Amino acid sequence: MHIRTATINDLKDITAIEAECFPKAEAATEKEFAERLKYYGNHFWLLFKDNKLIAFVDGFVTDESDLTDEMYEKADMHDETGDWQMIFGVNTLPDYRKRGYAGTLIQRAISDAKEQGRKGLVLTCKDRLVSYYGKFGFQSEGVSEKSTHGNAVWYQMRLRF
Repeated sequence: MHIRTATINDLKDITAIEAECFPKAEAATEKEFAERLKYYGNHFWLLFKDNKLIAFVDGFVTDESDLTDEMYEKADMHDETGDWQMIFGVNTLPDYRKRGYAGTLIQRAISDAKEQGRKGLVLTCKDRLVSYYGKFGFQSEGVSEKSTHGNAVWYQMRLRF
C-alpha cells in the first residue's frame, strides 16, 4: 500500500473511480478534475495497492467555514493558506471497500491538515455515513443549508483541531 498526492497524470484513473463511486448527478467530470488537479493536486490523497489506484480523497483549502456547491465547480477558489480543509470526495473502488482504505486516507488528510496549521476539516455526506465520519472525530452540524449537490440531502460534518 502506498499513498501519495496527485498529478495531472492521474486524471483518467481518478475520473474512472469517481464514476464508479458516485451517481452521475454527483460525480465530478474529467474536466472538473483537471481543474482541481491544476489548483490543488497536493490536496488529493491517492492510495495504491499493487501499483493500482484503488481509493482517493480530495478537497481544497479555504477560509470559508462551510462547504458550498460552488466549491465543487470552482477549483480556483482554493487558497493554500486557508483555515479549513474541505473534503469533496471519499472514493474507494467497490471491490476494495470495507477494508479500511478510505479510513486510512481520511486519517492522512486529517494529519496533513493538522500539520499544515488548519482549523480543521469540513465535509458533507449522506445520512447513512454520519456515524462513519463520527468515528474520525467529525461532528454533525445537521442538514447543509449550502449544499444540495446532485439534488441530494447532505449533512455537514466538521472536525475542529
